[in-house]
Amino acid sequence: MPDPIARPSLFARQPWLLLTGLGVLAVLALILALVSGSVSISFADIWSLLWQDDQSANGRIVRELRLPRALAAFVTGAMLALSGVMMQVLLRNPLADPYILGISGGAAAGALLIITLGIAGIWITQAAFAGALFSVLLVFGLAGRQLNWSATRLLLTGVVISAGWGALINIMLSTGNSQNVHSMLFWLMGDLSQSQSTVWHYLLLLLVLLLMLWQARPLNALARGDLQAAALGVNVHRLRLGLYFCAALLTASAVTIAGTVGFVGLVVPHMLRLIGARNHYLLIPGSALLGGSFLLLADSLARTIIAPQQLPVGVLTAALGVPVFLLILQHHSRRQSSSRGAE
Repeated sequence: MPDPIARPSLFARQPWLLLTGLGVLAVLALILALVSGSVSISFADIWSLLWQDDQSANGRIVRELRLPRALAAFVTGAMLALSGVMMQVLLRNPLADPYILGISGGAAAGALLIITLGIAGIWITQAAFAGALFSVLLVFGLAGRQLNWSATRLLLTGVVISAGWGALINIMLSTGNSQNVHSMLFWLMGDLSQSQSTVWHYLLLLLVLLLMLWQARPLNALARGDLQAAALGVNVHRLRLGLYFCAALLTASAVTIAGTVGFVGLVVPHMLRLIGARNHYLLIPGSALLGGSFLLLADSLARTIIAPQQLPVGVLTAALGVPVFLLILQHHSRRQSSSRGAE
């Protein structure tokens, strides 16, 4: 894990610059999401339609389709990015992402089971959340017997559970009828077309965000190693337990909104670390803002790139995330080579 305190950058010295810029980006991404679509509506019209009880076609498109979808995209992206930060500290692995412990596999298995039975409707969200929580309890129960677990044990248990969920998902895909398989594939690739966020999603995101900001100093210490954190008075076991369950809860909620949307929780924290936001006092709120904006922009592209058809948003996040992550890796290897040369 990168040292969260070393080499203070401009953003580390003046964090308000980064947070202000990310706030502006979030507003611009929301505006783009509202004006993007197969029906052309100007920003001036959208602004008036948001505040008027206009029952015209454009008014319903903005208030009932675009705005709920944009808000769902933002809260999903923020949840995944924040969960990615916690997972990378918890496992002390820069390649950790919110789905690494089998949470998405459990959610997908629960949702696909409901789709296979033909009773999706309002039950798909509850089934996905139940599957995700069952996966959380299964991983923690197997990895944390007698409360004696390590990051390596947790990671290996999660990988094995993920493989098991993958096998179950493949069985359902291979035995389902064509209509169900199409719905399953869209859900597995991440799809915001039918998504609805509720006030509980925003409250959960805000609660975890405030909790992690309260624990930012212990997180900085934990990112440097368990021994150093313990020497500084951090209750390592309690902190890791809290990180795991908070990250699992955020991931489960995000998956129930939009299905499996990849790369957000992996790429966004690294993008911020790359520009110097290593301190968790800055990394935590920055990740929530950038993650929400990233998914908003990806969803706007997914709705317009081949309009009137729509792509699953997970396809766009992967298409954007792969080159960004490769650039991050290349930059990281360059920095390591230059530091070795300086020595």
